[in-house]
Amino acid sequence: MGKTLFDKIWDSHLVDHIDNGPDQLYIDRHYCHEVTSPQAFDGLRKRGLKVFRPEKTVCAPDHNIPTKNQDKPIDDPKSRIPVETLEKNAKEFGLTHYPIGDPRNGIIHVIGPEQGFTLPGYTIVCGDSHTSTHGAFGAIAFGIGTSEIEMVLATQCILQPRPKTMRITVNGELKPGVTAKDVALYIISKMTTGGATGYFVEYAGEVVRHMNMEERMTLCNLSIEMGARGGMIAPDDVTFAYVKDRPNSPKGEDWNKTLAYWKTLPSDEDAIFDKEIVFDAADIEPRITYGTNPGMGMGINETVPDAPIEPSARVSYLKSLEYMGFEEGEKLIGKPVDYVFLGSCTNGRIEDFREFASVVKGRKKAENVTVWLVPGSRNVLQQIKEEGLDRILTDAGFEIREPGCSACLAMNEDRVPAGKLSVSTSNRNFEGRQGPGARTILAGPLIAAATAVTGKITDPRTLI
Repeated sequence: MGKTLFDKIWDSHLVDHIDNGPDQLYIDRHYCHEVTSPQAFDGLRKRGLKVFRPEKTVCAPDHNIPTKNQDKPIDDPKSRIPVETLEKNAKEFGLTHYPIGDPRNGIIHVIGPEQGFTLPGYTIVCGDSHTSTHGAFGAIAFGIGTSEIEMVLATQCILQPRPKTMRITVNGELKPGVTAKDVALYIISKMTTGGATGYFVEYAGEVVRHMNMEERMTLCNLSIEMGARGGMIAPDDVTFAYVKDRPNSPKGEDWNKTLAYWKTLPSDEDAIFDKEIVFDAADIEPRITYGTNPGMGMGINETVPDAPIEPSARVSYLKSLEYMGFEEGEKLIGKPVDYVFLGSCTNGRIEDFREFASVVKGRKKAENVTVWLVPGSRNVLQQIKEEGLDRILTDAGFEIREPGCSACLAMNEDRVPAGKLSVSTSNRNFEGRQGPGARTILAGPLIAAATAVTGKITDPRTLI
């Protein structure tokens, strides 16, 4: 019987198996930011340990950093202290560190691929749930907790139960105006937020094969929002073209040898998955969420569904609608919006800014909307300038901020005020995710752009 992509990577990194217990897995790359790592480094100090393989860990602050005036000290001590602590820990333990202002700084899940630290066939971990992003390169990538961070720092290994495998195939051709974010939100709505619990998902099919790397990263990024341990896509020529000549990718003869190995990674034709699910691209429209989890989504022209009949589910559903200020059977298209956010590890890459700019070109920002455009990295910001997207955006009345996690989560200055409604390209719409009392509608860059120039939820296809 053939092997899946997941099985090939997992088996090649298996150090040991504990009977009736987890596997000991070797980790190729460890990403580290300022939020979940301080206690792990303290644990090493208490035990008198060094980082076992410091060259395997890459650090960068992203959650707490401001997206304006990054050349000045951070005012809020709740944000400043974790950022300073990460820099101190990286220096003490001899780790690669890209501080604020460094041209390689940015959201850790954006800069890892940019710098060539993320490679096919790798095992990758980070103390952040959206580590699944890196699976777009044909890697096993997943988030870990603080105690596990300490374990990886100390041993370059981790104890993990082996997940089951699932393949989600999306066949056909996407309609104009449908983005990778819409594909992801559609899948999550069909799978529900727990439908992939216990599985590692491989995405396949014509739609996935035709995606560029930025789109594949968006899709894999959102895998955990349906409960999956992670998501991955088989490496192909699109992957190899992206990775080639990155600062830390293999060079010369090493590239040729490594490329030959990478080409063996895709799932064998006779590989068997624990579960198979197939979707049709023709069924996917531009998507928005209406509730307080990413699974509560619908086509932009649809109406808010009726509450389920089952009593406990009904109570939770109606509570979510009450928080959002929406009603069953209501259409959200045309509803005024207070904030629009383009950015995050989900949609903060250059392709997202290209899509946003394609809609706003020749138009003006709506006066009633506050818009935050936040590149995922310094490199993305530089690309925006090199391609002239900055001129398109500023001519339309928008301001481009400096890189960081920004309004994805309320851990820095970019917070949506209580009661205000936001259309956000980020990954989670939980209660208070963008600020206490803030209300979040998840969407892709095209819907965000259309909303930003009209001041209300707008189908981007009417402007394209």
